[in-house]
Amino acid sequence: MPQVTAIYPGTFDPPTNGHLDICMRGSRIFDRLIVAVLRNSSKGAPLFTTQERAEMLAEITRPFGNVTVATFDGLLVDFARQQGATAVLRGIRAVSDYEYEFQMAMMNRKLDPQLETVFMQPAEKYTYVSSRLIKGVFQLGGDINSLVPPEVMQRLRSKVPANIAPPETGAST
Repeated sequence: MPQVTAIYPGTFDPPTNGHLDICMRGSRIFDRLIVAVLRNSSKGAPLFTTQERAEMLAEITRPFGNVTVATFDGLLVDFARQQGATAVLRGIRAVSDYEYEFQMAMMNRKLDPQLETVFMQPAEKYTYVSSRLIKGVFQLGGDINSLVPPEVMQRLRSKVPANIAPPETGAST
């Protein structure tokens, strides 16, 4: 049976436990999973640099022996070809995610009919978690300790001014 390599692309600004859940479960399905950090995003100025996001992801996915982290820009299908990937893994939290992801999957199929997209729902406890929401709640002093890995929490604390960031024990959201 051929080895199946999948790409899990995203901005991951910052990585969340929802992302980690998808990585863990994807690592059990695919022979090789490449978490691909998008360098140039249309989502605006990131809180973390591309390098910082890649470092965090490498650290939190280290326990999964078949997961690697890379960065890319340009077309996902081109990056997938360069990596020898035949699948794209995408997390979907809600119907609104599906509509966008479906369009992207169809465009990727048009550009490369050999590239399959696999949609995966995060664990129920993370279905509402997004990087954008995490950043906003954290910057306002909310407790997000249970929503991001400790390594990410440490980096968030170093990026956000101490007078706004929640204390070590966390405040209520």
